[in-house]
Amino acid sequence: MRCLLCLLLLPFPVLAQAPLRGVVQDSVTQQPLPFASVFLAGTTLGVTTNEAGEFAFPKVPAGSFDVVGSYVGYRLSKQTVRVDKQALPPITLRLGPTGSALGEVVVKAPPHRPEDFEKFTDLFLGRSTFSQQCHITNPGDVVVFVNDSTRELIASAKNFVQVENEALGYRLKYYGLRFAFNQQDETGSFEGQPVLEEMTPRDEAQRRRWAANRATAYAGSPTHFFKSIYDKRIRQQGFLAQQVRLEAGPNSAATAKLYPAPLILDSLRRVGENGRVYLRFHHELQVAFFGEAPDPRYDQPMAPLGPAPRKPAKPWPTLRQVSRLRLLAPEVEILPNGALVDPPAVLSADYWGFEKVGEMLPLDYEPTGSGPATSATSPASAAPAPAAARLK
Repeated sequence: MRCLLCLLLLPFPVLAQAPLRGVVQDSVTQQPLPFASVFLAGTTLGVTTNEAGEFAFPKVPAGSFDVVGSYVGYRLSKQTVRVDKQALPPITLRLGPTGSALGEVVVKAPPHRPEDFEKFTDLFLGRSTFSQQCHITNPGDVVVFVNDSTRELIASAKNFVQVENEALGYRLKYYGLRFAFNQQDETGSFEGQPVLEEMTPRDEAQRRRWAANRATAYAGSPTHFFKSIYDKRIRQQGFLAQQVRLEAGPNSAATAKLYPAPLILDSLRRVGENGRVYLRFHHELQVAFFGEAPDPRYDQPMAPLGPAPRKPAKPWPTLRQVSRLRLLAPEVEILPNGALVDPPAVLSADYWGFEKVGEMLPLDYEPTGSGPATSATSPASAAPAPAAARLK
């Protein structure tokens, strides 16, 4: 099964920080909601409102992200904000009550059949080595069923799905889950508002293992690739970008044609007059990351890269991860550390499509080193320099 994954979870730069304040209110009465939860979606940053419904984040990383409010008996509320060096005006999150009547008797059906829940778990958490060390700790709060008319596998949670990732050391709460997967054509999507919490390691050895696994999850990731484009260090960071064109084949079936020459930086990005950097390319990209072996549970053959452009030609290193990218918009802004301002406008496939919640890092994760493992296996030694999720 091939996967297309919207790039929804990308870190924010730490070059600048600013405070963020606001209030959480009942959308009907406009009364404040004390002790409500407020978090920055995808990060480890969360606070609780005071008795006046007020909240404050003293330092928020610069970037574009969702501020989400949650309160028992209310629907989620969110606002998308962009933070730079200057403080934002206070924001107001208005939560709508769910409308359950006091004393109402609710008859709950079984949340799911075991086989449906297992299918959902595979699609949501993934099948990677790290995914195998994840488990949902509140399965009774997750409703999974097959729609009889559409044959879609549907999943949702009244509050959140909680996942403990023993590979990376994070506890994930995925609020507002909306999951749908068509079992006939194997396409679907899921979206929601996640917040992550660092788990406490039992000893120093586990702390070091988590740090190493987090570095592994970041190395070669879409975030790492976009940052290398922003920094103009694609080759130095171990990446090769090539163009793929979909051309009409027999019986109108589209075939993918690879152009093996490494793409130059100017064919991957545009720098605006304001200094902002935009991801921009034609057709599709094939992206190879050298220096790190693919996950042993990835059972698909890696796409060929074609001949290396060197005389005499030398083969590309066999140790690589190969992915595909597609733009759904003319261009997408890249923030300084690889964050995308409009993540759903970029789809990934092949190896990046294989990695799902099991490889999820918080948006405020700060990598300490993300280059290829050795220069001997990077493109620099093989060729001159060039630069909500959807499932299928």
